[in-house]
This record gives sequence, structure tokens and C-alpha cells, in this order.
Amino acid sequence: MGVSGCGKSLIGSRLAERLGGVFEDADDFHSEANKSKMRAGIPLTDEDRWPWYASLRARIEEMRQSAPLYVLACSALKQSYRAKLLSNDPPGTLAFIHLSGSREVIFSRMAVRKGHYMPVTLLDSQFAIFENSPDLISISLDQTPEQILSAIHQSLRLSKI
Repeated sequence: MGVSGCGKSLIGSRLAERLGGVFEDADDFHSEANKSKMRAGIPLTDEDRWPWYASLRARIEEMRQSAPLYVLACSALKQSYRAKLLSNDPPGTLAFIHLSGSREVIFSRMAVRKGHYMPVTLLDSQFAIFENSPDLISISLDQTPEQILSAIHQSLRLSKI
């Protein structure tokens, strides 16, 4: 999880591959209305997000029946969003890996990205709503993808998820 451009899709897909799981990107579950708003440079409201988070939670439950491990790349920037994903799961059922980096690094990555509906102009709105919490496993993205994957793997072993 993390702001747009932090590497959720790249790292999530490689993590799922490494651990023998299934990867999906939460962006693929956005409604066309939400995508259109973001393309227009309009930040989503919580009201825009709630149906999206409901569909993501349903997908988590669905994937429990068909995949040994499920990795979902999702912004989940507020603690209330993460609570929607957790629902009534017991502690330790889901892990939230926060790919953490500076605005400058992430801005430079987004500026060269092609074909994504999320414009770089919305990055500040994402940083503004981010809520840190003790449940996050924070991993610096100022490393190579392989180093990030190793740090995640080590953190997951230590947290026993």
C-alpha cells in the first residue's frame, strides 16, 4: 500500500510470484466514474471510495477460497480504508506493507509514467490524506526492487503472517 507511483504493482506482482500467490491491482476494480474523476485531476472522496473498498473486501474473501496467498496492491492511505479491507478478520490475517518514499522520488517516477489515469497533480492529495498507524510494515522504496522484496519477506517472517 501507499501513494500512487510508489511501486505497489511492481513489488506486489513480484512478491506474489516469489511466494507462490496471486497478485491483483486494486486500480482494476475502480469504477469508470472514479477513473474519469482522477483523469480529470479530481481527487476521490470517501463516498467515491466506499463502494470500491466494499468490492475489494469481497474480492479478498473470494480469493481466500481459491488462492494460497493473495497480494492486493491498494493505496489504503487512511486507517479507515484499511479497516474496510480488514473487516472482522482476526489480527494477523492481513498484512499492510507500506512502500514509503519521499514526494520528490515518487513525483519523478510518476512524471515519466505513461498510460495511467492517475495524474501527478493528485500526488499531493494522496500524501495529505495518508495516515500512519502501528499496523503498517513500512519499507523504504529507496532500494532496489530485490532489496525491497527481501525486506518485505523478512518483515512478514518476523510478524508471522
